[in-house]
Amino acid sequence: MPNTFRLSLVTQERQIFSEDVVSLVAPGSEGYLGVMARHAPLLTELSIGELKVTRPDGTATLYALEGGIMEVSHDGVIVLADAAESEDTIDVQRARAALERARARLAGQLEEREVDIERARLALLRALNRLKVVERRNGR
Repeated sequence: MPNTFRLSLVTQERQIFSEDVVSLVAPGSEGYLGVMARHAPLLTELSIGELKVTRPDGTATLYALEGGIMEVSHDGVIVLADAAESEDTIDVQRARAALERARARLAGQLEEREVDIERARLALLRALNRLKVVERRNGR
């Protein structure tokens, strides 16, 4: 049996995942990073991106992560996510609608000075990320 560690993925609302896993690939603020059993302790900020969790049986689950913090310790890994959706719970129609709204806001930024450009940019990134996770799941 491969070496494992306990991963807990939580948001403010609920615990999304808590199991022993073989590996984790997370979107760090400086780029993607991988974690396996016996990883050195680490505390890092996470950004919008894909979180990949691999179980001991080799199956992997993807999550659309909207940022947060990850702590790696000798006891395991805790991901405190701003928001996270598993690949099989993403509402594709909602994600596409959010993408179009964000694009429209950004396209109209010159006419509407009150549009919060950074907020629209982040909404665009979140929607693109959710759609990418679904696309990767369907491409397996």
